[in-house]
Amino acid sequence: MASILQKIKSQSKIDTQDKTVYDLMDEFYQKNLQADNDEMTPEFTHKLQRAVSDSNTKNIHLLYLFLMYQQHISQAVAEGKSPNPVFQIETMHLLESETKEVYGKLPAIIYIFKAEALDSGSKKEEAQMTVASGLKEYPDSVPLKVYSYLNTKDENLRKDLTQNHPNHWMVQQFGIK
Repeated sequence: MASILQKIKSQSKIDTQDKTVYDLMDEFYQKNLQADNDEMTPEFTHKLQRAVSDSNTKNIHLLYLFLMYQQHISQAVAEGKSPNPVFQIETMHLLESETKEVYGKLPAIIYIFKAEALDSGSKKEEAQMTVASGLKEYPDSVPLKVYSYLNTKDENLRKDLTQNHPNHWMVQQFGIK
């Protein structure tokens, strides 16, 4: 995985000032995870595809890692299989370190995906620490609040989720009442 990244990275134009890829990851999070319902639009999908296919997109190695992770999960679900936790964890560690190196911070979706990867790899404690770190950066993140509640059963989090986000798809999916 690291060697694949190095090859992709060597062909990527790295620019710490260009936030295009960061913004795409954040928009994906806002539309797919933070919203009450999936709000992926054809316009966003087109914007994402345009960035991937444009050889001038800066920091494209981050977008490739992100999409590799996403494709792995989607493909496993479509085939009725469990995702490979080793692949998930390794991909998320690389995406986390590369994103920090380029932008100095992480979008919320990386905390969420990393926590899910660690959880699927039976690294529950690390997953919980990742959720806690993510909540410090993004205290209004509904997915991070949900994962934190599922881990801690914190009554204040339950109240917040049921009172302020009762229609969020994750609150519904996990039956938080």
